Amino acid sequence: MGQQQLLLIILGVIIVGIAVAVGITMFQDNALSASRDAITADLVNLASKAQQYYRKPASLGGGGNSFTGITAVTVIVGTAVATNDNATYGISGTTTATAIVFVGTGNNEVSAGVFPIHQVTVAPSTYTVSQVQ
Repeated sequence: MGQQQLLLIILGVIIVGIAVAVGITMFQDNALSASRDAITADLVNLASKAQQYYRKPASLGGGGNSFTGITAVTVIVGTAVATNDNATYGISGTTTATAIVFVGTGNNEVSAGVFPIHQVTVAPSTYTVSQVQ
């Protein structure tokens, strides 16, 4: 083989190596983004269930216009623990009669050595989702 052919082979190997590295990075970024989206969707579902608990009369097992007494397990119907394939969920801080904060810590994808963490602050008629990490 001539020098030109060897140079083209080496150049081709370098280009393929770079393409593989970029593809792996894109896949990891997409997986992390999907994990964050799943945690956010679960937190929005928790917020909705918490608002249902708030509005339901205490005599029917609800809060009677209060978030006091609610737990993450209370609003996740049919499960014994507040976890799923996406994340582990809990309550952050002190629950008041008019506000509660749920936090979701991811189980799957790691970004810079830490799992993604999101929270939702729930009020009787609104909620706000934010990214903690």
